[in-house]
Amino acid sequence: MIANLSCTQLKFLNAGYKDRLVFFLRHRVFYLGWFRASFYRLLGMEIGLGTALPRIYCPWPHQVRLGANCRIEQEVYFHFDGVWKTGPSINIGDECFIGAGCEFNSRLRINVGNKCLIAAGCRFVDHDHDISGTGPFENRDGPTAPVLLHDHVWIGANSVILKGVEIGGGAVVAAGAVVTKPIPKNEIWAGIPAVKIGERTSG
Repeated sequence: MIANLSCTQLKFLNAGYKDRLVFFLRHRVFYLGWFRASFYRLLGMEIGLGTALPRIYCPWPHQVRLGANCRIEQEVYFHFDGVWKTGPSINIGDECFIGAGCEFNSRLRINVGNKCLIAAGCRFVDHDHDISGTGPFENRDGPTAPVLLHDHVWIGANSVILKGVEIGGGAVVAAGAVVTKPIPKNEIWAGIPAVKIGERTSG
């Protein structure tokens, strides 16, 4: 009978009383994510099956589409930078991971493909400020260009992906990089500004 138990069930049985209590509470809190997802669906967010939501920030829920079976950690900020208009402008594919504290700041479009890994603290921004002249920056909309990630992309922690960047399938962006140029598929980029440092090979 023990052989038929899952790894999670075995950990629960082997834990002490206090550990079991913590495990139980965490398990129950997890289900709040399903209720939170239902609430955001009522507000217009498109959320695929199997995707639960922790505490996030999203002023315009109808501007966000989340695929199926995504894992999203806490404090992710889905920000549409503009007045009300039809959406969505932020599209996340199926089976993606989005780490804690990431920001998707869109005025035009940010698309993330399927099975992408986005580590904690990453920023995606599809627009810029107008820096012409010497006056103040507020209320001066600059250029915009979509940010596009293809399938199976891995973005390292605290990276920044700026307007007009397209990242090919299977590419890797190292932690802390600032990406300003398109990245071909299966390439590895790092640095500020990011440059190619390697290439993934079949192995």
